[in-house]
Amino acid sequence: MENVYIHIPFCKSKCKYCSFVSYPRLEMKEQYLNALEKEIKNSYKDEALKTLYFGGGTPSLLSPYEFQKLIKLFNTDNKTEITAELNPETITQNYLSELKSVGINRLSFGCQTFDDNILKIIGRRHGSKDVENAVKSAKNAGFENISLDFIYGLPEQTRNMFKEDLQRAVSLDIKHISLYGLKIDDDCFFGKNPPKNLPDEDTQADMYLDAIKILKENGFEHYEISNFSKKGFASRHNLNYWDNNSYYGFGVGAHGYENGTRYFNTSDLSEYIQNPTHHKHSQLLTEQEKLEEEIFLGFRKMSGIDVHKINKNFGINFDKKYQNILDKYVPLKFLLKTEKGYKLSDKGILVSNVILSEFLSEV
Repeated sequence: MENVYIHIPFCKSKCKYCSFVSYPRLEMKEQYLNALEKEIKNSYKDEALKTLYFGGGTPSLLSPYEFQKLIKLFNTDNKTEITAELNPETITQNYLSELKSVGINRLSFGCQTFDDNILKIIGRRHGSKDVENAVKSAKNAGFENISLDFIYGLPEQTRNMFKEDLQRAVSLDIKHISLYGLKIDDDCFFGKNPPKNLPDEDTQADMYLDAIKILKENGFEHYEISNFSKKGFASRHNLNYWDNNSYYGFGVGAHGYENGTRYFNTSDLSEYIQNPTHHKHSQLLTEQEKLEEEIFLGFRKMSGIDVHKINKNFGINFDKKYQNILDKYVPLKFLLKTEKGYKLSDKGILVSNVILSEFLSEV
């Protein structure tokens, strides 16, 4: 257990597409941090950490002192990747300098788009200039490992607008970019109030393929379905998920994976504060479920799955077990053969949900 995720669930307001566990309940922050400390002290066994990740919500609503207090609960050193997700609207260079001084060494800014009109439509509190200023301030504070998040398929967004977003991001000389297609769940604002002028599925697919081309041309490695980085700047924390390794998850709505068991904390803020050491749900995975997760997560990486490792760990012959699926998608070049196994092609990614569902239904 060398990796930790900490959920900070507070936001000043909820974005219209957001269905994450987050609350505009800042008055409960102190109670929450006290509960979080209890959960950590109850479960964490002082392992030396490779990664520590603060996600949200809006972790930048924590003060540098509050970050420091949490970081000190863990066994970290200067090699530990410590990431904080930040919203750009209130970021100052002084704040970032203090984050650097308490040990945070990787920043992930929620940009989503550089189009100010679309930012208003989706309920973001920042403007495009705020992102540029935040990146500049982060560099001045000594941060090199900086990531930006983008969403494609947004209301009013055209293919050219998204390409311009990416070119603008590249011009900021950042090291990492994450891209996510807009997903509207029933319980978010857009789920109850569907937005107008959404790009169709074909346009979204073109946006994604455009992104691969633009970012590769500008020196980014496409290392996971949604993630691109300059050499040496892939997210080590997220790679741990996709390598199907164990990790702690602390906080309301957080989940973790330990000794073959996946566990989930309650998504109810008051319930979590009252009893932070109780997992809402734990599931000991069967061997079949472990195999399915190895395949599902492995195919998210652009290096693909390691068939030799899977055969050894699960006592199967992968090519024989999944022959029908391979015979179907390899000739179509949706799946590509590699030295170690198989990976999704760029066009295979566009239908990955269909392909993976076939792997998961094969017993």
